[in-house]
Amino acid sequence: MTSKNKGKEYFPSEISRREKRKMRTRKKGHDAMWYGLGMFGTVGWSVAVPTVTAAFVGVWIDYHWPSKYSWTLMLLLIGLIIGCWNAWYWVRKEGDTITREREENGNG
Repeated sequence: MTSKNKGKEYFPSEISRREKRKMRTRKKGHDAMWYGLGMFGTVGWSVAVPTVTAAFVGVWIDYHWPSKYSWTLMLLLIGLIIGCWNAWYWVRKEGDTITREREENGNG
């Protein structure tokens, strides 16, 4: 098969796939937009809460047991790492759900 023929076979399937995606999005309507904003907020909070909590614990430790090491900075970094891992988990979980839905609908 030549590259020209391959392109002619690919084009209709690509149009079909995109049209199915548009129809699915229209069917979901405004709910999809709010869901997306909610997911964006979930990812933000999943980073912010562990980071701020760890920083406050570090400040408390530094206040009650002063030392040459800054527990605030160390725990802030640990909280940020935990928060980023948490956000990665939620994004990956949502990506897996989207992939599974596409496979079930035959939109590969």
